Amino acid sequence: MTLDDLNALDAASAERELLRCCGSTRWAREMAAARPFDSADAMVRASDQICASLDRDDWLQAFAAHPRIGESTDSAWATAEQSGSLGAPDDVRRRLATRNRVYEATFGYIFIVCATGKTADEMRSLLEQRLTNEECRELAVAADEQRKITNLRLAKLLT
Repeated sequence: MTLDDLNALDAASAERELLRCCGSTRWAREMAAARPFDSADAMVRASDQICASLDRDDWLQAFAAHPRIGESTDSAWATAEQSGSLGAPDDVRRRLATRNRVYEATFGYIFIVCATGKTADEMRSLLEQRLTNEECRELAVAADEQRKITNLRLAKLLT
C-alpha cells in the first residue's frame, strides 16, 4: 500500500489497515481522522502525538493484540519481529515463557518489547530487568515499546 492509497481509503477501511500496526481502536480511529498525511514522516509524527494521548485502557488494548514473546503466531509481521526468539534453543524459550508468565501475573498484561533485531537472551534479560519496575513506570516503558513497534509497522504498511 502506498501513502496515497492509505490517504484515499474511507475511514473504516483506513482504521482496519491501521489496526494492523497498533491494536488500539482509539489510536487507529484518530490516525484515520488525521489523514491525509503529506509523507511517511508526517504519519509517524501524527502517530507519536496520538500515542502520547493514549490512556491505560488504550495501551492494554494495543498490548492484547500481540502474541507473547516466543510464541508462534499467524502474523507475518510478528513472526519476523520475534525471529530472534522463535529460533532460540528450547531451554532459552522455556525460560522466556516462564518469565513471561511472571511478568503477566505481576503487571496484568503481556510483556511488550520491540523485538526486532533482539535475540531471545536479550529479550529475556530485558524482561527480567523490567520486572523490577514499579507498575506505573512499567506501563510507560511498555507503551514506549508499543510506540516503537507501531512506527516499524507503519513503515511496513507502506511497502
